[in-house]
Amino acid sequence: MAIVLIFVAVGWSYINPANHTPFIPAPSTYTDAQGVDHHFGGIMGLLGAAGVVFFAFIGFDAVSTAAQEAKNPKRTMPIGILGSLAICTILYILFSYVLTGVATTNDFRTYGKEASVSYAIEHLAGSTINGVWVPKFGWLSNLITVAILAGFSSVILVMLLGQSRVFFTMSRDGLVPKTFSDVHPKYRTPYKSNWIFFLLAGLFGGFVPADVVGEMTSIGTLFAFMLVCAGVMILRKRSPELKREFKTPLVPLVPILGIIICGAMIFGLGWTNWARLIIWLLIGFVIYFGYSRKHSKIQQELNAGSKDPH
Repeated sequence: MAIVLIFVAVGWSYINPANHTPFIPAPSTYTDAQGVDHHFGGIMGLLGAAGVVFFAFIGFDAVSTAAQEAKNPKRTMPIGILGSLAICTILYILFSYVLTGVATTNDFRTYGKEASVSYAIEHLAGSTINGVWVPKFGWLSNLITVAILAGFSSVILVMLLGQSRVFFTMSRDGLVPKTFSDVHPKYRTPYKSNWIFFLLAGLFGGFVPADVVGEMTSIGTLFAFMLVCAGVMILRKRSPELKREFKTPLVPLVPILGIIICGAMIFGLGWTNWARLIIWLLIGFVIYFGYSRKHSKIQQELNAGSKDPH
């Protein structure tokens, strides 16, 4: 975060207003090396770009997975989720505003993703010595690279922690095997689950292209958020008597807006990501109907209750 703030402070005075004119580039399309068409500029370009980078927001919901380990979740969970969401969103906006102000959109398309950050920094200011461009802020470019690696590491750790806790709860209900809810005798953490997801994440990271992994993560998260929004409305309607430590305001307006916005970003990600999501959902359905539904403790209690003559 310190390096992000340094970049914003240093780069702000080098923003070229011409790079923000027009603020939203004209719509166009381009084809990548794999032959996949992408939207650039316009509303579709905005939706696609927002969907691609949406994985940057998945750490906030991971905070809620640690609710069982919090001393006062009623107070700390809303502060942790909403507070970190607000701070990071402001930093994202400032960072992207400076980044798009010091380099052109063509630079980003030419030099690509994280590399464009280094490119922009190295061309903020400098001088030509013996025909060679010497950047003034080369040190900051190196620090940004370190920050990216540190950011990836923290995200990996947070998501491994969050995913293991999700499967811990699912395992206690019987939706997945008991292995995922086995806790360490000393540290009282789901250590087997941590190891399983560590290996799976390592295999995905090592053998699946980074852009595919990122887009699958984003579209999966967007779809999950849509389900959460729908779940808020359904529970508020069907179970209004439930005790709620934190209530979503303006229901159903907020959930409906959440569904629409997440759905729009999914639409902007294109058919290749839709196909991957459908395949992933089909795998989930096979697991659910083949194993989870039969072993679910809640489902067994419901079945027993329906058979009880009293």
